[in-house]
Amino acid sequence: MLPNKITEQLNITYPIIQAPMAGGITTTSLIIEVANAGGLGMIGAGYLTPEQTKKQIAEIKQLTEKPFGINLFTPQSFVVHTQDINQALTLLDPICKQLELDNLTVPSIPTYEEILGSFQQQIEIIIAEKVPICSFTFGIPSKEIIEQLKGANILLIGTATTLEEAKLVEEVGFDMVVLQGQEAGGHRGSFTANAPKAGIELNEFIRQTNQAIDIPLIASGGIMDEHGIKTVLELGADAVQMGTAFLTCEESGAHPIYKSAIIQANKTDLQLTCAFSGKWAQGIQNDFMQYMEKYEHLLPPFPVQNALTQSIRKQAALLNNTAYMSLWSGHNPQLAKQQSVKALMDALTL
Repeated sequence: MLPNKITEQLNITYPIIQAPMAGGITTTSLIIEVANAGGLGMIGAGYLTPEQTKKQIAEIKQLTEKPFGINLFTPQSFVVHTQDINQALTLLDPICKQLELDNLTVPSIPTYEEILGSFQQQIEIIIAEKVPICSFTFGIPSKEIIEQLKGANILLIGTATTLEEAKLVEEVGFDMVVLQGQEAGGHRGSFTANAPKAGIELNEFIRQTNQAIDIPLIASGGIMDEHGIKTVLELGADAVQMGTAFLTCEESGAHPIYKSAIIQANKTDLQLTCAFSGKWAQGIQNDFMQYMEKYEHLLPPFPVQNALTQSIRKQAALLNNTAYMSLWSGHNPQLAKQQSVKALMDALTL
């Protein structure tokens, strides 16, 4: 794997980026091992508080001098309707009984203004701590924030699920863009109204985008091995972003039964759902997804639904019950292995 414009810009050896998986998966150990092996480790800070964000950045800086990055969820406005919340709680009640969980009460759901305030604090921390790379999912931040980050010489990476979104990322001055194909696990990073729910097949997405924009392209979705990397680089991508392959590594913070579920699955076990969070995401089909599928059009949006199901997901994890956990996975989970980051990176860079 030869150096290219992305490896030079990011100051890394190999064009391999560990996906910034939020929710405790991107541990300090995972990020450091990726960085030390020549890739780019990324903090998934989408659910972190500003205090937690600052703490993890400090931990990483103490343990490695290699570059690393951080990913934030761009806040999107949302409306909370009491009727929708009550309806969702009613639908979730049978699951609570299955898990011997006390009836769900309405959790403290932060307002859009509170989320925006926390997001701005994270931006200030990233600038103060001189984190060299910052990526965004679910949209593009304001012009003012982009100017703040670029003024601090921080490289910016956007996430796109369509050609239209990729062009918008380039237009606002981002340095590179992640092309999230339909094979990707977890949440869709879509932020335009007409983006297809399932997304676009990754190879086709690269072909569409390669001649349409000038900034470097980072391919994401179902890439698990050196063959997958070679394929997308030959199509015109400049780097890859890999999630599921790193999720099952020893250093990942994913629950052990989550890792096992991925290794035992194949692509026919995958399903799109918005039932866990209110946003479309791809994971291993389970009882929760099957039960909620016919009610998905009735559920409140992200982050409301995400807050409502939090207790269910936590209780299921405590009980080692994958039937009610969110088991996000990209295509080709059968290629995942329980191994160290070093072993994975060695295999990818032979």
